[in-house]
Amino acid sequence: MPLLAEDKEAAVKVAQDAIATFGTRFETTYAAGLSRKLGLFQSQPDDLSLAQDLLERMARNGADFTLTFRRLCDAAANPDGVVAVRSLFTDPIAFDDWAAKWRHRLNEEGDEANVRRAAAMRAVNPAFIPRNHLVEEAISAAVNNSDFSPFESLLTVLSIPYDDQPGFGRHADPPNSDQVVHQTFCGT
Repeated sequence: MPLLAEDKEAAVKVAQDAIATFGTRFETTYAAGLSRKLGLFQSQPDDLSLAQDLLERMARNGADFTLTFRRLCDAAANPDGVVAVRSLFTDPIAFDDWAAKWRHRLNEEGDEANVRRAAAMRAVNPAFIPRNHLVEEAISAAVNNSDFSPFESLLTVLSIPYDDQPGFGRHADPPNSDQVVHQTFCGT
């Protein structure tokens, strides 16, 4: 508190005022981040609800977060790209309904935005993330077999996560049911 003000009451007021602005600032930043992930350049009032609708549909349909957003990059560039996205949903019609709204929203921004949209989306939607099953595989190989090649492979792909790296396709895939890591540890 002394860092905020010498007087205790004044310090409390400064802290409370700062905390009071957090919700609005968070929501603004959150909405802007989701808009970038969806390739939306011109902010509109319903953009956050469009993004939240997708997130809810993904959750209900078991669609992988990273793969969905990365494949949306291709769908933004080419309408035929939706096939790869919809395949991630247990009920592809749930995606189709959302995709029609998204496509309409993209069209509102005009064709000039389409030229740079896919590249902008690829810059914020990684192709690769440190998936738990791959981290566990790397740790297990290192600890049990002194084999650091899975770690080195993971390090290589994660050093440029936004670049497509065809030789590392398995690093983009979510775990199979037998690869799901049920317990992780601090520091992994």
